[in-house]
Amino acid sequence: MLDVAVIEEPAAAEASLDPIRSRILAALAEPGSAAMLAGRLGLPRQKVNYHLKELERHGLVELAEERRKGSITERVYRATAASYVISPTVLAAVSPDPSRSPDQLSARWLLALGSRLVQEVGQLLTGAARAGRRVASFGIDAEVRFASAADRAAFAEELAQTVAALVGRYHDENAPGGRTHRVVVGLHQVPATADPREGAASATGEAGAETRADTHAGTQAPQAPQSDAGQENRR
Repeated sequence: MLDVAVIEEPAAAEASLDPIRSRILAALAEPGSAAMLAGRLGLPRQKVNYHLKELERHGLVELAEERRKGSITERVYRATAASYVISPTVLAAVSPDPSRSPDQLSARWLLALGSRLVQEVGQLLTGAARAGRRVASFGIDAEVRFASAADRAAFAEELAQTVAALVGRYHDENAPGGRTHRVVVGLHQVPATADPREGAASATGEAGAETRADTHAGTQAPQAPQSDAGQENRR
């Protein structure tokens, strides 16, 4: 079983979003038969069987084993992953495009960057899973509580300058055998539902500011934003 599987096919995404099928997927974190699932979920066995076949058809569940019970063969299934992420490629025609109107101070652009992050890393995970390899990646997740908007702006400026310096130091456009990597750093408010101390303003404020350094054709130092910071780099 994979830790995370990326759903890239629209039909598979539709199958996973069905309320009953999503319950079955969650229940199959531990292998189970249709009869066992029917008991756990309080559903008719025939209905469970139908949904299992659909999930199996889309590669979301797989046969774990078959058990003989007298003249009956019991099929035991398991989910193909512990969790699933639906890639923006499912809605390719209408998915956010970060190259469209890039704006360092736009929360919508930050969301577009996040959408592309899910899409690209999802493609890497899918390919690596098929090849039995790992994906080389790195992530940081932190929270910072600013005393004032001025402190937030100063933090964003220093962050942008630091990332630009690192990009300039390590980027080598002509490195033989070098591989292009993307760096994305985003700063946004924590929604009020997650941090009640912020109040209602947190849920509605647009605090997504980005800086961009595109090093595909050379390193460009990003401009320091006036509020929140996001850094994207193509290497």
